[in-house]
Amino acid sequence: MAKARSRTAARKVKDRWKAKNWYNILAPPSFDSVTIADTLADSPDSLINRVTGVSLQDITNDFRKSHIVLNFKIHKVEESNAHTQFVGHFLTSDYLRRMIRRRKSKIDAVYDAPTLDGAFIRVKPFATTDKRIQNSQKKVIRESMKKTIIEEAAKSTMYEFVKNILEGKIGSEIYKNCKQLYPVKRIEIYKTEIVSQPTIMIADKKPKKEEKTEEETKEADKKEKKSTKKEEKETEEVKEPEKKEEIPEKEEKAEKKPKEIKKKEEPKKESKKSTQKSTTNKSTPKKTKKKVTTKGKNLTVKKKTASKKK
Repeated sequence: MAKARSRTAARKVKDRWKAKNWYNILAPPSFDSVTIADTLADSPDSLINRVTGVSLQDITNDFRKSHIVLNFKIHKVEESNAHTQFVGHFLTSDYLRRMIRRRKSKIDAVYDAPTLDGAFIRVKPFATTDKRIQNSQKKVIRESMKKTIIEEAAKSTMYEFVKNILEGKIGSEIYKNCKQLYPVKRIEIYKTEIVSQPTIMIADKKPKKEEKTEEETKEADKKEKKSTKKEEKETEEVKEPEKKEEIPEKEEKAEKKPKEIKKKEEPKKESKKSTQKSTTNKSTPKKTKKKVTTKGKNLTVKKKTASKKK
């Protein structure tokens, strides 16, 4: 009997794997609902409250953000898609080790900051200095860090505040405020935790930007129409001088014709000169003939005298 029960139990375990289905885990709409990962589950209820960690590089395709890890928690399942909420983030240990060195002081702090939409975020910043500093100086730096974090959280929603943390804007503002008190080397927010989700629904700035883009598109269309009209006018203005330019070309041709005639007339004058030269040349050979004849007569006379002497 015991062997039969063990066999049936083994069969049930194998059947569980066959019954599992694949589900796509999606990021929240503030992160453009990107697919984070795929997971197996027996039923959708077993997926709820699962936490997945993803680097920011996988979402934004920016290798410079590979040291930031985001945590998302599943709160709803629809068909084969599991929707998540942002729970917090942290920096990798190797990235933190690079900043901390010997003979330098590290200032840690933990603050709970309420946001504009009713959420509470636990922020954990740290600062580093070039030299070791006293406890009184550390206390002043912590107070300035707390002041800037709470002021920035009260101005913005949870999504905007988290976005500013991930982009490093809040760290740079803390650095500016602390630098007046003591020359701090670097400030980073190495960890955040969402203590409570937002209770008030406030529209993010993304849809406003889309509306602006629609308005901008309309304005751009109007500008394009105006530019096309201007181009048509310019083309008409350009065409008119082209016609005017053709007329002087004809005039130039007309002017060129009398020059050609003059050139043709000039060779006629040359012909007259050539005729005169030819007449002179004709007259000269006659004189030569006369000379030849005279010479010939002298030769004949000489020949006759020679014959008589003989």
